Amino acid sequence: MAPLLDAVSLWTIPLLMTVILLHGLYKGVKVFEVFIEGAQEGFWLAVRLVPYLVAIFVALSIFRASGAMDLATRFLTPLTDLVGMPPEVLPLALVRPLSGTGALAVTAELINHWGPDSFIGRLASTMQGSTDTTFYVLTLYFGSVGVTRPRHAVVVGVLADVTGFLASLYVCRYYFG
Repeated sequence: MAPLLDAVSLWTIPLLMTVILLHGLYKGVKVFEVFIEGAQEGFWLAVRLVPYLVAIFVALSIFRASGAMDLATRFLTPLTDLVGMPPEVLPLALVRPLSGTGALAVTAELINHWGPDSFIGRLASTMQGSTDTTFYVLTLYFGSVGVTRPRHAVVVGVLADVTGFLASLYVCRYYFG
């Protein structure tokens, strides 16, 4: 069974691309020209998004470098104690909605310090995998289509992150605690 799954996973994308290409040719679409148009649109979309991405990365850097991350961690530690979350993973919970790269760095620091099989290492890994970069996603997607007032999306995204963090804590406590 494993060799079959390996073959399917290896050939799915090339076969899908071939089917799309052949279907386009069958329908009389100038495939290469359409591909180039799409690539140009993608390039200009990326150019339009750069200011939004720079803004979120600068804000995250300022947040960490100013000591606000440490202050927020100290301020929120009583809350983490209330729900049974180790305060060491709080920086991950604060950074994850902002930056995937920053969150990965925090997760790597936690795993390097506490070990991959420690409760903190497992919790950080579970949190990393079960939450998303809410503000990055909102910046990227809303910026690409010109939405300037995300209103409810921010609240729902943050609630989803909190739910993901608490679910990660529950699952890790249940299986590893």
